[in-house]
Amino acid sequence: GLDVGSKTIGLAVSDPDGMIATALETLRRQGQAADAAAVVARMTQHDVSRVVVGLPLELDGSEGHRARRVRVFVRALEALVPEGTAVEYWDERFSTAAAERTLLEADLSRRQRKQHIDAVAAPFILQGWLDHARRGGQGDDAIGT
Repeated sequence: GLDVGSKTIGLAVSDPDGMIATALETLRRQGQAADAAAVVARMTQHDVSRVVVGLPLELDGSEGHRARRVRVFVRALEALVPEGTAVEYWDERFSTAAAERTLLEADLSRRQRKQHIDAVAAPFILQGWLDHARRGGQGDDAIGT
């Protein structure tokens, strides 16, 4: 699971059974090509066969500039992922809000929340997709590429 921010990319992985998403790490952005290569390196380390990328849609469901920036990154990523690796988008509109609530409950300062939001949002994104897939969802709520 990826939460692609402007300064960092939060990474999450699931257990082998695809039940539970866990935060992996946060990568500091270094440019599209370097970021994509770093994500692919982590994918290789963790034997990943599917990537779920949070797409930050507007509240009305439309795509704004942040969603377009994520799609640009995903194009760079798709050029590097091993053949047969699925890359899917997941509506992340409410994952960031949920992550923010979690950080507020942890009583972190605004500065600390800003530093950790992508790391906390990535598991929310992946968990949403995992729960949907487990209920038999086959792309009806996922967002097309």
